[in-house]
Amino acid sequence: MKLLLIDDEAFALKLLSHQLAALGATDVTTTQSAVEALALLANRDERFDIVFSDLQMPGVDGIEFVRALAATHFDGELVLASGEDARIVQTAERLARAHGLRVLGSLNKPVSPEALQGVLKEHAERVAARPRAKRRTYGPDELRQAIAAGEIIGFCQPKVSMVSGALAGVEILARWHHAEDGLVFPDQFIDVAEANGLIDELTRAVLCNALEQARRWRDAGLECRVAVNLSMDNLGDPEFADFVVSALAQAGVPPSGLVLEVTESRLMGDVRSALDVLARLRLKRIDLSIDDFGTGHSSLAQLRDLPFNELKIDRGFVHGACRDTQLAAILVASLDMAKNLGMRSVAEGIEDAEDWNFLRQSGCEIAQGYFIARPMPMAALADWLPEWEQRRNDMGLGKP
Repeated sequence: MKLLLIDDEAFALKLLSHQLAALGATDVTTTQSAVEALALLANRDERFDIVFSDLQMPGVDGIEFVRALAATHFDGELVLASGEDARIVQTAERLARAHGLRVLGSLNKPVSPEALQGVLKEHAERVAARPRAKRRTYGPDELRQAIAAGEIIGFCQPKVSMVSGALAGVEILARWHHAEDGLVFPDQFIDVAEANGLIDELTRAVLCNALEQARRWRDAGLECRVAVNLSMDNLGDPEFADFVVSALAQAGVPPSGLVLEVTESRLMGDVRSALDVLARLRLKRIDLSIDDFGTGHSSLAQLRDLPFNELKIDRGFVHGACRDTQLAAILVASLDMAKNLGMRSVAEGIEDAEDWNFLRQSGCEIAQGYFIARPMPMAALADWLPEWEQRRNDMGLGKP
């Protein structure tokens, strides 16, 4: 692991270097100049895994450095270390992410060994989870053939009750089982589907697959509600609600066994059609979830205008809220709003025990995230359940 530290204060560099060495990170380059750092990064013979940068620096400040770093196409990870106000640091983080940089997080100065260790641990986990297959793009014809050949499969991620820990359902996540490239993730083909008129065909394939699996789970004695993601483009087809009802009947799954999660990542084209389809789905007693609430165009106006009965809070407001007063305020306000509107609340992105405990104390109903389980093949759910039951017992959930 090769590190680059940037800070105009020599003592701060020396202290951080010693702390990193104590944690086993000894390949460290330091500089007191953002300009010199950019020159090092521009040298293709040098490759740094993590860059630690101060924000308040003379000449080129941290914000300018972030902009310039993105222009170098830096493919490592960035940590911001600063004694500035938390809101300024958070804005800098968001800016870095908007530029396409991979941000590990931020450190308050003086940096604590515990916080530094947490950053290095996060880096190690990201490296371990990084896909080894080379990323490539796919064309619409290839995707169309994959849908027709049944290569689009579903993984599932469990959702559990925060009160009892009992399984509350699963979210079905589309994956492409590519003959040559292995498992292809949705960020590599959903945009292609939406841009080329294939999203309706893709969604219908995922939905039917999910309902067939739900039927198998029910036959095995597992009443498991399945959640399937919709694109706003699906709501442009006035016949979509009839298709969903027909698919439920064909699979032998009651409407109560399905949740449709709607993310409005872009503005609706035809508001009337969306209102028509969503209203009819709710009349059929199918649950509707506003997904990634607080991001994109998923907003208060959607809660006012569309008949959602579940509010799913985006992971960006969930993970770490126990340590961030701003996130905590937004999260608690969202949960209170869901309760006052009579909506079920779901938090995604619960990654550790601290997230779990904070959400539970805040009154969230349903939890989803790596703390409970990572996405898995649907056939693996039966093996996961006994493991979760043991953890559930260890946490004392469901006991009087």
